[in-house]
Amino acid sequence: MHDMTIQLNADTDKCLYEQIYEYIRQEIREGKLLAGERLPSTRSLAEYLQVARSTIEYAYDQLSGEGYIEARACRGYFVCPLDEILWLEESHADGSADGMEGDIGHDVHEASDYMHSRFKLDFSPGGTDMSVFPFSVWKRITKNTLNEGNTELFSQGEPQGDYSLRMTISRYLHSSRGVECTPEQLVVGAGNDYLMMLLEKLLGPHVNIAMENPTYKRAYKIFSSFDYNIITVGMDRSGMKVQELAQTEASCAYVMPSHQFPMGTVMPIGRRTEILRWANESPDRYIIEDDYDSEFRYRGKPIPSLQSSDKNGRVIYMGTFSKAIAPAIRVGYMVLPEPLLKKYRSECGFYSCTVSRIDQRILEEFIGNGYFERHLNKMRKLYKEKHDIMLKCLEPFEKSFIVSGEDAGLHLLLTARGNITEKELIDRAEKEEVKVYGLSDSFVDIPSNTEIGHYGFASRGATVILGFGGLDRDNITEGMKRLEKAWL
Repeated sequence: MHDMTIQLNADTDKCLYEQIYEYIRQEIREGKLLAGERLPSTRSLAEYLQVARSTIEYAYDQLSGEGYIEARACRGYFVCPLDEILWLEESHADGSADGMEGDIGHDVHEASDYMHSRFKLDFSPGGTDMSVFPFSVWKRITKNTLNEGNTELFSQGEPQGDYSLRMTISRYLHSSRGVECTPEQLVVGAGNDYLMMLLEKLLGPHVNIAMENPTYKRAYKIFSSFDYNIITVGMDRSGMKVQELAQTEASCAYVMPSHQFPMGTVMPIGRRTEILRWANESPDRYIIEDDYDSEFRYRGKPIPSLQSSDKNGRVIYMGTFSKAIAPAIRVGYMVLPEPLLKKYRSECGFYSCTVSRIDQRILEEFIGNGYFERHLNKMRKLYKEKHDIMLKCLEPFEKSFIVSGEDAGLHLLLTARGNITEKELIDRAEKEEVKVYGLSDSFVDIPSNTEIGHYGFASRGATVILGFGGLDRDNITEGMKRLEKAWL
């Protein structure tokens, strides 16, 4: 049995059971509590800490529910094997490896051991929180899937992904995003990189594609590797300027209408109607809608997808489970309009699905049995709390900075009102051992006449991106205090 020297703090807002829970969870994550090790009984730990037994039971129940410990009848509580935890967490903690496979926000900068040694706090816009992930549920579904003895799962499946998973995803997209599609229109793949490579086969070579500026640079790099002619189109507070788009020779437009990265703008219905009208003016025009983190919105009602308003098959809808579930879940999906679906079947139907059938079955069970929805509700609540803490901490900054992009997503933007440059902001933060990210990294090219009134940032680029998804509440507060010292 492992002795625990838990120091309870009466001067914190955290309740006692939460302090105990976080201490034990950290001990397990750091390997100080090993798999199979027995924990003190609830009675003995309660006596040692001089707290109610129910307090210990609450902490143990939370740890058990998340899969860190398990109760064994008549024997007590034991630490669970870390295989599943490490599988999900190491990929996330391993720098930007996930982002290099196509998760929006991760590729702003590549992480390294050197960087982590210099910064105590990292406001990465690609960070996600794994603290409430239902490890025990995922472990149980995995175990049941493998115990079924279904040899079919070890055979090659359908090129588009198993039909049952596509059915489950199509039902989820319809109920949550208003997406109108059949399972036959869905293509499942290991991340959006693979799906974009399929698109290159469907749209053909040397396509003129329009992208917002600033934009998601990884998508820009992928399209550039296809030898596409990329045309940058300016933005205003409603998103891509359609009048400017109409003056180009673009036959395809890549947009993020529900939450543009990095600006955080939400495309209103009027602008959506304009861009759909542009696409309908020619039979060869398409819109690629990247709906990467639409699940996290903090003001107003959820915004339906652009695809839900498309009546003529002009929108190619793309999404991923990396943000909503875990970065290591390399499952993305694409909804093809009918004309491209026919071309896919005739020209790309021989490509094998890049997601194993076992992973597909696990994900299908996780979504279909309601676990995903329950997990998503927890994540929304958790990120909303972090979002509100960020905004509260930013109140002292209001005279010197403009805050934008705070309606949705896992990051916001802070723009200096004065003459300070972006580099100065980053360097000052670095002196306080805080990592922040410059907006200029997301520009394909920086226009000389940026409109401050529309963008909310200055043409000199004195804007930083602050992500809060991967930080806990205390780290957010500490980080903002350090930035207050650095910038105010």
